[in-house]
Formats: sequence, structure tokens, C-alpha cells
Amino acid sequence: MITRPLDLSARLRPAPRSMDVFFYVNTGLIALMFVLFGSRFVLSPGLATDFTLPETAGAISGAAATDVVIAVRRTDMALVEGEVLNFADLRRWLAARASGRPGLRLLIQADAAVSTQDIAQLHQMAADAGFAGVILAAEPAVAEGAR
Repeated sequence: MITRPLDLSARLRPAPRSMDVFFYVNTGLIALMFVLFGSRFVLSPGLATDFTLPETAGAISGAAATDVVIAVRRTDMALVEGEVLNFADLRRWLAARASGRPGLRLLIQADAAVSTQDIAQLHQMAADAGFAGVILAAEPAVAEGAR
């Protein structure tokens, strides 16, 4: 560091000779704050999308490319491009997405706990919006011994 023109080195405090106890106190408090407030909902708020898809034997053979993807975790809640929408808002979103674009296909990633009635309602919404096809996401079936 250049300090000669103004003789700044004479005005600086000398470097500490040992580790101060406040260093350890600050480090401990910071670690304690991360432990107490380090839940995934505090540091990264949002909707967890680690739900389970239904399993079926023909999941890989029936795979197809899709244009629009929605994730449905429970009744009246869909996750679409980072937004959480209820089914009324989802109906408008699907209509806006499909307007003027014929032949779009919709992929529905529905949790295994989502009812068949809700899936049928989503199919109807997609058909009303003008989607050419709807595909339901599924995982390939795993043998019971392989788990």
C-alpha cells in the first residue's frame, strides 16, 4: 500500500497480534443464525416441487414432445412458469397461451395424490383453450425388488 506522500502509515492502528475473542463470538452467532433460520422456507421461500408422479409400465414408450408444461400438486393449485395459479386463473392462462397457435400439446405433471376428477377438469380446460393434445406425465414402473 502506498502511504508515503501523506504519511498514512503513522496514523494507522497496528495489526492485532492475536485472534480477538469477538471473532469467535461473531463466527458462532453467524453459525447459530444459519442453524436457526436456515430452513428451506426462510432462505429460499417458494413451493416445493418434489412430488411423486404416478408410475406406469408404458411411461417411456408413450413419451412425446410437448410445448407447454404445468405441474399440479393438489386440488385447485397449479405451478406454471414460476407462478402458483388456481384453476380459474389457470383456465385464462391456458387460453392466452394457446391463442393463435394451433397444434400445441400440454404436459400435465400431476402428483399421484391428485384426483381423477381434477385431471379430467384439466383436460377439459386444455381442450376449451384450444390445445391439440394433453399428455399426463408418469414415471416408469420400478420392480419392487429394485427399490
